[in-house]
Amino acid sequence: MTDKSKNRLAGTAGGFVNGLFGGGGGMILLPLLTKWSRLETQNAFATCVAVIFPMCFVSAAVYLFQVRPPLTLVLPYLAGGAAGGVIGGLTFQKIPVRVLKAIFGAFLLYGGYRYLL
Repeated sequence: MTDKSKNRLAGTAGGFVNGLFGGGGGMILLPLLTKWSRLETQNAFATCVAVIFPMCFVSAAVYLFQVRPPLTLVLPYLAGGAAGGVIGGLTFQKIPVRVLKAIFGAFLLYGGYRYLL
């Protein structure tokens, strides 16, 4: 399998997971980018963040047109997500890779726990 095919497959898997669950495409992309594309971990994290935004935008548009949640319910999450994104973007390069992996793993475990309950 060529690198382009692997990258397309990784993008498809990330988009599928993102669309299915409304987010979380990075959970698929990060391991695929580090193993298949052999990106350094910090570059893979940055790539995931760059790719997740358009995937989440598309997923959000689909959900908004199908479910139509009230704007008053959505706005606090958007504001919190924007604030967290700015803070994460400003501190990203200052955090060691080992700590990024631990934080990512903790979110995965928490998300899995929440899905099971």
